[in-house]
Amino acid sequence: MLEDEFHPQPRDNATEVVSWATPMGVVYAMFGGGIALAIASIIAPTEPAGRFLLALAVIGLFVMGGLALRQRPRLAVIDNAGTKSIAVQRLRARHTFTREQIDRVRLVRYPRLGRRVPMLEIDIVDRPTDTEKLLIFGRWDLGTTPEDVLDVLTVHGLVPPEK
Repeated sequence: MLEDEFHPQPRDNATEVVSWATPMGVVYAMFGGGIALAIASIIAPTEPAGRFLLALAVIGLFVMGGLALRQRPRLAVIDNAGTKSIAVQRLRARHTFTREQIDRVRLVRYPRLGRRVPMLEIDIVDRPTDTEKLLIFGRWDLGTTPEDVLDVLTVHGLVPPEK
């Protein structure tokens, strides 16, 4: 695992205060849908092109379910002996960012399917190297509304004041 000042790993004495992830019911539904489509692709009397498309859908559901299962919890608040930080689970590793590395946390509404949906944006800055990261979380990632997550982050003191 990569460990440096910008990607510190949580200490053994760190406790997870609260976390967010894709709901397990949705993950199970993706795997169940993949199994149902796999059975349908075997028993359905269809042409080879239709079976191929069903097989692609099966692979897609299993991959999405596996990714959602692997990235649990997606976002968490960590307490290291009184010092709060956030932890973000990526595909390869879990990254922890301290309050000093969090430059901005805000709610942005993006247009999706004819309506505007909220997304939680977290700007991370490594001060010595001025390296920046933008983390974006939606309802799918968090399992709840981004507004609720922003409120919890604010209560834990992880939202810097507006500049």
